[in-house]
Formats: sequence, structure tokens, C-alpha cells
Amino acid sequence: MTFTDQYLAPTFQGLVAGRVFNFNGGPAALPLPVLEEVASELLNWRGTGMSIMENSHRDKKVVAMALETEELLKELLALDSSWKVLFLQGGASLQFAMIPMNFAPDGAPCDYVNTGLWSDKAYKEALICGAGAKVAASSEEAQFTYIPREFDFSPGARYIYLTANNTVRGTQWHTFPAGTKAPLIADMSSEFLSRPVDLSNFTLVHAGAQKNVGPAGLTIVLVRTDFAETGKKGLPHLLDYRTYINSDSMYNTPPVFAIYVASLVFKWIKNTIGGLANMAAINTNKAVKLYDAIDKSGGYYRGTARVDSRSTMNITYRLPSEALEKKFLAEGQKCGLHGLNGHRSVGGIRASIYNAVPDQAVDCLIDFMKDFQAKNA
Repeated sequence: MTFTDQYLAPTFQGLVAGRVFNFNGGPAALPLPVLEEVASELLNWRGTGMSIMENSHRDKKVVAMALETEELLKELLALDSSWKVLFLQGGASLQFAMIPMNFAPDGAPCDYVNTGLWSDKAYKEALICGAGAKVAASSEEAQFTYIPREFDFSPGARYIYLTANNTVRGTQWHTFPAGTKAPLIADMSSEFLSRPVDLSNFTLVHAGAQKNVGPAGLTIVLVRTDFAETGKKGLPHLLDYRTYINSDSMYNTPPVFAIYVASLVFKWIKNTIGGLANMAAINTNKAVKLYDAIDKSGGYYRGTARVDSRSTMNITYRLPSEALEKKFLAEGQKCGLHGLNGHRSVGGIRASIYNAVPDQAVDCLIDFMKDFQAKNA
């Protein structure tokens, strides 16, 4: 049996033939038990005789589901009553504007740590919104291949903004700045719920759902209610965090289906995985194996992130030439390995091994990498 015959259209965890290993950077893989439960309830959700997508967001069962989802998330993250969970739309990109509009209006100072594409976008959006934004640290001089360790924070900054995991360059904050005078705000989209995180020094965290949580269309915001109250008054209702806090995210129609899928993912992490500590152990094991395969390839595969800043979610690497990278991607797809292309802005290879990417998928990728090197070295 050839390698391609062995791995083409792989099946795992009881899936039907034809499923592939999904390494997409986002929208990304979802847990198979969650997909199966969604399929089983799609036509008749909780005995309503309708799909969850057909139910009114004002229906008591839908409201109860949303509140249950909030409580599940707070339990997973060990959040106390000082935090509120908001279910918004607009992705991280809308948060790039909402945050400075609420908390650094009219030229107020705020600091940004620039570690790549998404933090750079957030910084530039803050400038557009009229904030007195400053880059307090950056790794741009090294093509964003590491997380800075020295910062020039402003004494009067309203907040410090960072991107916890950088999907494009494959870097991640393993420890966050401590003892800062200004509160921390983080975009945690691509590492959200992948590990336990101490949020005691944070006041707001946002995350697009389409990495580790659910389908695109849902943005989760965790915000301390006392911090939200410091926001600028008189903003349009949909740009004011207090609007969503006061209405339990039901001011207008929220992305009900995405919230429902997120609730199933939260239950999967809690009941099947056993919580975030177990989730982190699983993810670390996957990442260690893949980085080990890269590092032991004799330079054929070259990791692009500095070792001390490597991400456990997005493993980025290069081959000896772009021609070989194109061949690698094409042959990998034939073997059922999908979504391995690097971000369009940098190229190369990127394996996004989010929570729902099974261990078997990483093993298959490693076997393919060894086979490809043997045939193309």
C-alpha cells in the first residue's frame, strides 16, 4: 500500500469515509461529537419542532441556552461575578474599533504591543478612531518572529493591548506582562480555551469563535463590568459594551446558531476533555511532536518562529523552495491533509492544530512530512 492509499480520505473517531484532516487557520476544525450532536438536533432542537436557527432569540429556551453558555464559559475560565460574557458579532476586527472608542476616546493614551498582522491592524484602527495610540514594543524588525520582552509603556495609558497568539507568524505569549499600571486587553481569538490563563490582570478579552469555539459569526467578549462603566458615554448603542451587558447580549438578534454550537464545544471541553488543564496537555503534546519533526529534519523543514516564542496552535515552517512548498501542499491535499498553506501575506506552510484537531491528524502529517522529504530531498 502506498502512503497516499493509506491516508487518502482518512477516518477517525467513528467518522464516515470522506472526512479529511483539517489544519485550516480558521474557520477551523470542530470536535466531531459536537458536529454529530448538531446534526442530530438540526431539524428539531430541544423538542421545539424547529431548528435552533428558526427559533426566536426571545424564546425562553433560546434565552436559557445563551445564559447556560455564559455560565459554562465562566466555569471553564474560573471567572467570578465581576466578569460579564458578551456574545457579539463583527469579529475581532470590530473589537479593534470598539475598544479605543470606548476606553481611549478623544486622543486618550493607550499602548499596543505589535507582534504581527492582527495587532498592527488593531493599532492602526485605534489611530483612525482618534485614540492616542502608541507602539510600546514590536518585533517587526525581525519579521514578527518573536514576542518582545522589553516594553515602553506610557505612565497614563488607559490600557495595554496585545494579541495572545499570532496565527500568521506562529508566535504566542507564554507569559503576559505583569505588574502593569494600565489594565491589559487581549485578542485571544486563536488560542481561546486552548489552555488555562490567569486573567486577574486583564480587564477585557475578545475572541473570534472560528478557531477553537465554533462557526464564524460569533465574537466572545469577556469584560469586567466596572471597566465597562468607564467607557465613553454617548456612543451608538451597538458600539457601547454597556448595551450588551444590560441586555444579556440580546439587544438585537445575536448569532444564535453560533452560540448554540459554542455551548456544545464548552460541554465537550468540560465533560469529554476534562477541562482546560487537560486540553493544554493534549495541545502541548501535539505541538511538541510536530516541532520535533521539524527540528530533526536536518534543515529541510525550517520553523519560522523563534523557539522561545513558538505557538502551540499555529506551527509555521518553510521548505527549501517555494516550488517544493507548492508540491508539498498539493500532495498533502491528495492525502487528506487540508489547510496547510501559510497565510497569504507570508506564504510557506502552516499547520493549525487547534483543540479539535485530533492527535492522529498530527501523526499523519508527520508521517507525510518524512515521506515527502525522503522522496524530494
